[in-house]
Amino acid sequence: MNPPTNLFATVAKRSARAPSVPFLPMSRAEMETLGWDQCDIILVTGDAYIDHPSFGMALVGRLLEAQGYRVGIIAQPDWNSAEAFRVLGKPRLYYGITAGNMDSMVNRYTADRKIRSDDAYTPNAEPNKRPDRAVTVYAQRAREAYPGTPIIIGSIEASLRRIAHYDYWSDKVRKSVLTESKADLLIFGNAERALVDLTRRLDMGEKIKDIKDLRGTAFLVPHGWMPSPEWAVHNSTRVDVPGRVDPHPDPYAMAKEDKKECATENAAPEPVVKPVIIMTREERLAAAKEKHNKTVVRLPSYDVVKDDPVMYAHASRVFHLESNPGNARALVQQHGDRDVWMNPPPLPLAMDEMDGVYDMEYSRAPHPSYGNANIPAWEMIRFSVNIMRGCFGGCTFCSITEHEGRIIQSRSEPSILREIEHIRDKTKGFTGIISDLGGPTANMYRLSCKDKEIETTCRRLSCVYPSICVNLGTDHSKLIQLYRKAREIKGVKKILIQSGLRYDLAVRSPEYVKELVTHHVGGLLKIAPEHTESNVLSKMMKPGIGAYDEFKAMFEKYSLEAGKKQYLIPYFIAAHPGTTDEDMLNLALWLKKNNFRLDQVQTFMPTPMAMASAMYHSRRNPLHKVTETSEVVETPRNMKQRQAHKAFLRYYDPKNWPILRDTLRRMGRGDLIGDGERHLIPPYRVGEENFKVSQGKRAMPTLAPGQQKRGAGLPPPAHIARGGKPNALTGSMTARATVETKARPSILDTIKVKPKAAPAKPGARPGRK
Repeated sequence: MNPPTNLFATVAKRSARAPSVPFLPMSRAEMETLGWDQCDIILVTGDAYIDHPSFGMALVGRLLEAQGYRVGIIAQPDWNSAEAFRVLGKPRLYYGITAGNMDSMVNRYTADRKIRSDDAYTPNAEPNKRPDRAVTVYAQRAREAYPGTPIIIGSIEASLRRIAHYDYWSDKVRKSVLTESKADLLIFGNAERALVDLTRRLDMGEKIKDIKDLRGTAFLVPHGWMPSPEWAVHNSTRVDVPGRVDPHPDPYAMAKEDKKECATENAAPEPVVKPVIIMTREERLAAAKEKHNKTVVRLPSYDVVKDDPVMYAHASRVFHLESNPGNARALVQQHGDRDVWMNPPPLPLAMDEMDGVYDMEYSRAPHPSYGNANIPAWEMIRFSVNIMRGCFGGCTFCSITEHEGRIIQSRSEPSILREIEHIRDKTKGFTGIISDLGGPTANMYRLSCKDKEIETTCRRLSCVYPSICVNLGTDHSKLIQLYRKAREIKGVKKILIQSGLRYDLAVRSPEYVKELVTHHVGGLLKIAPEHTESNVLSKMMKPGIGAYDEFKAMFEKYSLEAGKKQYLIPYFIAAHPGTTDEDMLNLALWLKKNNFRLDQVQTFMPTPMAMASAMYHSRRNPLHKVTETSEVVETPRNMKQRQAHKAFLRYYDPKNWPILRDTLRRMGRGDLIGDGERHLIPPYRVGEENFKVSQGKRAMPTLAPGQQKRGAGLPPPAHIARGGKPNALTGSMTARATVETKARPSILDTIKVKPKAAPAKPGARPGRK
């Protein structure tokens, strides 16, 4: 691999550059206004074009613009013909294809495989503005529009589908997106460095088929292709099995050993002379590193993993062990008569490079062609600031580490403060509140391994599981300092933290928790224990529930000291691999014990290449060595069981009671059905299908004439019936409205039921007494 060069090494200072255009052009008319006859690069995206660094096409487009290239954007094109891909003409260098900020299948479908009714990345949240598997469809249409033009695919959809992967929506293993899209090159992970190098080389006349040495890229080659004769193959196409056992030689045997392959019967073999080379330790290490860097790991082929779940789990484990850019080797996987070759992951951006990427002249607004349309994703991030990338948590259900990597890439403090000032001065509607300073995780800013050498050789899948690594720096002082300086900016009234918080790290810094709770919580703080049972948490690579309890105690202590009523919003996942019915029941009982009434809950959705998805598909655990006899992971797969697991998270909702009654009886836990405090759900009541959940509490049904006051409906919630007060709030986003402050009587006790009217006498006029 070529040594990295700084992203902005050849870029002139801002004062010497041509001024940035207000928006990258989306039409011929805009190109003509700019005096362009052709774009160098055309970016195609499944999202609306919003010129903000949180949107991939804007960030990449502005980066290439800063390098001196003319960049156009085609946003959410009509994929039914190639005409929409000709709107800006033929690009001089290449098409860059992305599905957008989300995988198109995750964007379009729920965990129950139902089509979503809205799309947050589309004007007015209009659905169906992108196709299924958008990268493949867009690439094929771009090829049809201008045959021979290089096609480069990237962003999260391409990144997570770069090898053979389990596809939840078709319930099968699909080929690499490279084979389906017929793209010339795939850029995975953080694409800036590879994209800039690639563009420069294409601009200098190099052919796309000859560029095969960029980190963070994947491409198709003939089966067995190697970059040079010096390369070696590490074969990992089989699971761990005992090697061949040779018999021990018999020391008493009189027969002479036959070595015909190296000597004849009548002639002694020529002695092989090997010079003894004395090497220093540094030379030995350099030679070993050179050999390591010129070794490719061969994964089991597509034809094998598509039919053999155990081999799929093995391939997933090998893939994830080769994810640290400091020591990862190239990977190759056979697809028919060709191989998908993947170079090692991209090297993380240095802090000054991160600053350069986020300091470019963004308009920080949707393209004017959208008028006053509401774009929910824009509304969510318009007043937020991204301060870092990456996550070393390694949660198996999450794809952040597969895409952004485990090494944290942070911006400098001055760069972040400048962006806050830009929001204050340039973003319409700013009221003085910054909605978030964060990233994939709120509190990993500038955290890293204490020793760079250890970091480059480490092969752990997580820095914080099963416990926080002793080599990981957990000092939050730089983040605390950033918070304090950000609050001092003139015009800023409040800075909220809404990115997910890694609370097992936070408790290592009580000062950080105090700072956060005192100044940066707007009444509610979301955290994600995900589950309570160790059996499930071990498959998620998440800490035990004890870490949550420790953080909760600190949160409540510092909220009390600050004189504020603030609440934690916990998130949990249903139907995760490794979860049994008993696990979900225990979680429901924990929720009831702690008076949590969750509003927004999620069912596990297998996303391509995540380790939990490998568990779901293969029923094996790739966190450990995979063999035919290795651990079998209990996996909720059928829709009824998945719905039951989700229902446990909302045990208080009358809509879930029928499926929970069936599940509890099947489990032999019918003792939890009843009206008492120890029961989870009530027995069947006539008319319960009309019950509604209101403000996190069980609402009472409307009484039909003749029904008894208490017997016909549901008893009041247990904590109200016994005159107690809840000790926590629900998990809904309207939690403050759901907190009880005093015991309240059941509404049924106050309703007066009208007596039945006497039968009308024959001949009596209607409507008269």
